Amino acid sequence: MNYLVVDMTHGGVKLCLKLSKDKENTVYGYDIYHSLKQSDLKEIESNNIKLIENIGNLKNLNLLSVISPVHCRLQEENYKEQINKNITYYTHHSGVKLILKTWLNKMNKSNIPIIEITGVKGKTTTSFILKEILPNPLLLSSLGSYIFKEDPIILKKNISITPANIIETIDMAGKIANPKCSLDMDGNKFKDEINYESAIFESSLGACGIGDIGILTNIIEDYPIAKGKSSASIAKEQIFNCKLVVCEYNTLKQYYKKFNEDKINTFAINNDNSDVNLIGKNIKYGLNKTSFTIEYNNLKTINGNLISGNFNVVSFAPGPHHILNILAATTGALSLEIEEKVIINGLSNFKGIEGRSSIRKIDNSTIIEEINPGLNTSSIEKSIEMVEEDNDYNIIIGGKYGITCEEIEEDKLIKLIGSKILKNPHLKIILVDELGHSIKRKINNLDSKFESTIYIQELDQAIEYSLKNNKNILLIYRSNYSQVNKR
Repeated sequence: MNYLVVDMTHGGVKLCLKLSKDKENTVYGYDIYHSLKQSDLKEIESNNIKLIENIGNLKNLNLLSVISPVHCRLQEENYKEQINKNITYYTHHSGVKLILKTWLNKMNKSNIPIIEITGVKGKTTTSFILKEILPNPLLLSSLGSYIFKEDPIILKKNISITPANIIETIDMAGKIANPKCSLDMDGNKFKDEINYESAIFESSLGACGIGDIGILTNIIEDYPIAKGKSSASIAKEQIFNCKLVVCEYNTLKQYYKKFNEDKINTFAINNDNSDVNLIGKNIKYGLNKTSFTIEYNNLKTINGNLISGNFNVVSFAPGPHHILNILAATTGALSLEIEEKVIINGLSNFKGIEGRSSIRKIDNSTIIEEINPGLNTSSIEKSIEMVEEDNDYNIIIGGKYGITCEEIEEDKLIKLIGSKILKNPHLKIILVDELGHSIKRKINNLDSKFESTIYIQELDQAIEYSLKNNKNILLIYRSNYSQVNKR
């Protein structure tokens, strides 16, 4: 078989190398963004992978499969036009499923559940909630890849959630289980032993379709991708290739009505619609602990059963968006027929995530941290809603640019800040870092100056300023936690 792998930036090198292990394959690589590192180039050349400059040169190639990321400016129709109409097209996500065929067979035979998680927000938190519920999981998240047992094993801290890194995570876990064995296929024999009892994979812009359960947390902003040729909602519909899908109710109704609801479970907060499968209700919010009732009805399970019931839980969920993450994870767990008592215990053990949503104390001040590389205006608004009526809180907003493909809409954020200050003139908002500087500069050019909004360059200084004034802090920061943690 002939394969063309497009984009060497977002996991393309790993896909090329995996495909080249089968000597019957001829693998071509297209470095569309000219981002190939010298070290990767040497590895590609040593594995007989052929780099091409013009995909049109493959016009006369028979049995060609093109594997390209969903966000690429070249889409399926472009490849068929520039190469030939007979190509077989895969996204990077579906290409990963193709490569993992042998591993998937082994997982299925061993009855080890696989969960894939995608969405605009809440992916990482939902992953870590599930790791408290599922037995000894292998986990790939934006915070790293791990095997969680009695003594957790860190496989890799700095790893992205591009689909090819699912393969790397599986390989790293296998090397621990079988340090003397190769993980690659040797004939028809797959030599690694599986040293985990479940698998959770967070994925950006879609899913590979390998999940027994696929979870779509939300589409709170449907941002454009592929130079405007596609969107987040279109890319993430790959989650419906999983065996059973969990989806936030409003997201399903707005974007995915075309999909068969016979394989979909929905979740929502305080929703009276009879077709919602799982609802969170009777919510009593607290900064450290929130209690609420989970009620589920005609919820479909992976074994073809319909289940109904209700139970009370206590967990870390200071705001509605945290509740929705818990409901997503709980719906996934119930879909696997995990017992209620196991879910209740897991949720009680979840205390938030250092590097996402967590609470800490400094002296007499409480700091709520909402740190995320992909923060957007909708998620910032939900965070502010937790404390906007409490004048004991300073709200710090800021962070970095260029850390995700999705950038923030500054004008929309400025309107949000203005509306919150209009509602509560005593609300103190401190802007910091690159994002804060840009926002403050634009505010200064407005007729309304938002007097209660100030700019402090360094995050540390903004925190010290608030602590000296005996204020609690809501920190909304657009960055990877590893960067923040160095302060």
